[in-house]
Amino acid sequence: MNDMMRELFDLSGRVALVTGANTGLGQAIAIALAEAGADIAVAGRSDPGDTAAAVRALGRRFLALEADLSQSSSLSHLADQTVATLGRLDILVNNAGVIRRADAFDVDEANWDEVLDTNLKSLFFLSQAAARHMLATGGKIINIASLLSFQGGIRVPAYAASKSAVAGLTHALANEWAQRGINVNAIAPGYFETNNTAALRSDEARAPQILARIPAGRWGRPTDLAGAAVFLASRASDYVHGVVLPVDGGWLAR
Repeated sequence: MNDMMRELFDLSGRVALVTGANTGLGQAIAIALAEAGADIAVAGRSDPGDTAAAVRALGRRFLALEADLSQSSSLSHLADQTVATLGRLDILVNNAGVIRRADAFDVDEANWDEVLDTNLKSLFFLSQAAARHMLATGGKIINIASLLSFQGGIRVPAYAASKSAVAGLTHALANEWAQRGINVNAIAPGYFETNNTAALRSDEARAPQILARIPAGRWGRPTDLAGAAVFLASRASDYVHGVVLPVDGGWLAR
């Protein structure tokens, strides 16, 4: 790779805030951004100790922020604290999310609100808070959407509704903020080996059906998101706005 190409993907001197980065997809994305040169702040309720160790081993700064991502009223401080501690905020990855599986007849209001508040409402208000800091220097916002941004799924009506809305919100914010120097895009992961899919992967009926439809012939690994995340966080994507990029082993092509 020549120097020009390296510079396009180089995140040295940048600061990224990643939500829900203690394990799984968020952890893999945070580490990938650190490998590309970024300092990392993470926000969530769980201990991000493993993520912190991996980021610091790369020689990057690391900031852990405790937050309940289902409570949108308290999120503006996450962007403020990141800037106060690490000096700037260039990249926001809205990864935190929850899923609740139940027949549509059995979904109650509390579960519906938990999913929509975490996956959509907090995503919007954290994006708003981060974007205020990005207006002066530009920035990259990466939302984590889903295959269910395109499809309806089975027994996850609130999750499907939230992720369809994430895709729509990605388009809407891109329309408003592209001319302000802020890129808003999304990644739509397919079926990945994470805590959220543990029940599916152990389902003797559903797991083989899912695997049979994936042209790549395997479930995704969290590290499979690294390239897409670094691309959308870097100068290489400066003219990319409002995209929902599937990383799904070919699922949507089948």
